[in-house]
Amino acid sequence: MTESLLLSGLGGIAGAVLGAAATFGYATFMGLPPTVPLWSLTGGLAATLAIGMLAGLYPAVRAARLSPTVALQAT
Repeated sequence: MTESLLLSGLGGIAGAVLGAAATFGYATFMGLPPTVPLWSLTGGLAATLAIGMLAGLYPAVRAARLSPTVALQAT
């Protein structure tokens, strides 16, 4: 779960930074005031964390049901 949340969080932060940079660049190029609402950045990050948590939940539950010796065996 930690790995899933970390990867989705890093991806969400990277996406928010790239999206804000593209918005600022386009607005500046068009002569408009660059505006990125805080709710859109936090909402996007929250969505990526929720999706990452759901995507990591199934493998985490499945791994928790295995005994440690079976989990460490190479398949």
